[in-house]
Amino acid sequence: MAKNLPVWRSMLYVPTIQPRFIERAADRGADAIILDLEDSVPPAEKPRGRIALPDAIQQVSRKGADVVVRCNRPIRELVKDLEVAVVPGVRALALPKIDSAQHICLIAEMIEELEIERGLPLGGIGMMAMVETASAFFRMHEIAQAHERIVSLGLGSEDFTLSVDMAPEAEGLFYPKQQSVIAARAAGILPLGFVGSIADISDLIAFRATIQRSRRLGFAGASCVHPRQIPILNEEFSPALADVDYAKRMLQCWDETLAKGLGAVNFEGKMIDIPIVERARNLLARHAAIVARHG
Repeated sequence: MAKNLPVWRSMLYVPTIQPRFIERAADRGADAIILDLEDSVPPAEKPRGRIALPDAIQQVSRKGADVVVRCNRPIRELVKDLEVAVVPGVRALALPKIDSAQHICLIAEMIEELEIERGLPLGGIGMMAMVETASAFFRMHEIAQAHERIVSLGLGSEDFTLSVDMAPEAEGLFYPKQQSVIAARAAGILPLGFVGSIADISDLIAFRATIQRSRRLGFAGASCVHPRQIPILNEEFSPALADVDYAKRMLQCWDETLAKGLGAVNFEGKMIDIPIVERARNLLARHAAIVARHG
């Protein structure tokens, strides 16, 4: 059965300990807000970040953005995060430094226990699996398919390149990022991210080129750390209207040709076949999902 995957072209990281960022997050236009309890919250501030979470969930979701909570990796810290994050209004949990399929299943079991205890819909809170180490890289395919709660897979550029002592540049990230796309698509979940570092926010022209390339490689959306990046993500991870019109014309031509009992289709000077038609159908399905969400 196909998963009911969210539409997440853009996801904005917002630290739970920064009230001024929380207050403005809903106005930024992101499809999802990632309320961060991990890297942007210093260890001494983790308790304050958890206390602030309930109010933050209400504020950042007031204009329809999905709410995701990024939890911490150490199990003891993760347990504390789950206690405050498995609540109404949270669409998914972003789980950093996932190590294995067994790791996923352990966390899923804890989430289910909390859902049952609190009377929440079973399976209502999804999991974003984040691979960020060299050892986990070789288990990406198993991780992506480890549990039905998983809605997306991503490879964290900064932590992964640190793990392999590599510069966080597109040249070195191309292979591991492409593998994450393949693993996600094979599992029927969203491949999130882009081929590059999330840290560089100064050059928006270069950022747009990176996102355009990443979309061509199969990514469905990405997270960002600055609001200025959101319009670029929303635009580049949405089908262009010209492409939507082209796909509609192609499918009409395809259907008319098949109705005549012909097998070869010449459409606007190009021969098209089933893979090309299916690609057009996928594009229209994505366009329809975005329209259904945003109008």
